[in-house]
Amino acid sequence: MSDEEKNERQSVYENEPEENEPEQTDFELDETGGANQIRDKIKKLKEKLIKCGGEKQEYLTGWQRAQADFINYRKRQEEQMGEWLKMAEVGLVTELLLVLDTLDAVKNNLHSMLNVQVEEVDSIRKQLMDILSKRGLEEIKAVGEKFSPEFHEAIEQVEAGEEEGVITEEAQKGYLLNGRVIRTSKVKVAK
Repeated sequence: MSDEEKNERQSVYENEPEENEPEQTDFELDETGGANQIRDKIKKLKEKLIKCGGEKQEYLTGWQRAQADFINYRKRQEEQMGEWLKMAEVGLVTELLLVLDTLDAVKNNLHSMLNVQVEEVDSIRKQLMDILSKRGLEEIKAVGEKFSPEFHEAIEQVEAGEEEGVITEEAQKGYLLNGRVIRTSKVKVAK
């Protein structure tokens, strides 16, 4: 490398600002307008700083909103998963209700037979109801209650010594699962 190239490189490095040195301004001062140029430059820098501060706040607000939206989304997903799990139980419990219905029918017909067999059926039914009640199943009250279309399905209106609209007989039990009706009671209602 020639001396001329070395001098040229050295002069390039000498003109670069140090990392800790403040950046030089791009304007020259003259005696008359120097103060005005400085004021204009300061004004422009303040405007730029205010603009940057606004952008920073806008980005921060957007990020916070996105974070809150994500947290809310995650909560909704967890709640929905819980609902899906409860609804999955509905299918199982609905199928088991057929077993309960059969046991109830056998029990009602066995009253004319041996009492020992009735007690066995009662024991099996009680065990099954205990299992299902732990999963949130409960019977809908019917006989003697006021008819409610939310919980009862009228299959017949009968003349009875009861007040009008009172359930006199239950043909098929209704059930709630976790507070929701999964099957209405089929009932006879007083006219």
